[in-house]
Amino acid sequence: MNSRLTLGIAALTLATLLRAGEDPVAPPPKEQDPTVAERGYFEKSPRAWNDFHKAYLERAKQGGIELLFLGDSVLQGWGDSAQKDLWKTHFDAYKMANFSVGGDRTQQILWRIDNGELDGLAPKTVVLEIGGNNLWSNDKPEKIADGTKKIVESIRKKLPNAKVLVLGILPAQKNNTDGIREKIKQINAQTAKLDDGAAIRFLDMGAKFTDATGVIDLDKELYQPDYVHLKTKGYEAWATAVKPVLAEMMK
Repeated sequence: MNSRLTLGIAALTLATLLRAGEDPVAPPPKEQDPTVAERGYFEKSPRAWNDFHKAYLERAKQGGIELLFLGDSVLQGWGDSAQKDLWKTHFDAYKMANFSVGGDRTQQILWRIDNGELDGLAPKTVVLEIGGNNLWSNDKPEKIADGTKKIVESIRKKLPNAKVLVLGILPAQKNNTDGIREKIKQINAQTAKLDDGAAIRFLDMGAKFTDATGVIDLDKELYQPDYVHLKTKGYEAWATAVKPVLAEMMK
């Protein structure tokens, strides 16, 4: 068979599979735009990301969700067994679902929204936490903030009656002098402008996770040793900060 024809058939097959939402057969491009939808991909387990997506589509079909978490590993961590009791204490009053995937960036959330995860739902509130992984991809702060803005717009378009609680990116790395911290500050400042005091709220709880000088103290056991992911005490601090705002939005 002609080599060009073979390549053309392969490309068409890949495009068809991707449109159909089937397991990816090749990794996505390395260079991605935080404002452009792009499916996720775990290099060591190529089908795993799509398995999350399929599971969330199935959960969406069941309906009955009044509070939805949508984000990356920080929100996904609420599903860990270590947080089981905290979850019951703080969120059992709501009919909840957690559509979060570790490693997701703004573009992956956009893809998941575009590909059905919010279809048919009618939650009162969506809690969005995203953007941290874009930092490790060296995306520019303004592009990350634009990506988050586009996600909020997409949520509001799909779920016009839902409120959106946008959470600021939590402090990462040990010291306030780290370059990542400055980028987080810039992103949160831009994202805060989405807050309209009604349908869209923004909450930056970063000060609760550092000391007065901005240092993350691992002895307080809020963070894992990577200075990114949270321990159970960190989730307790997270819940304490979020619950009052969430209770108001869920009325």
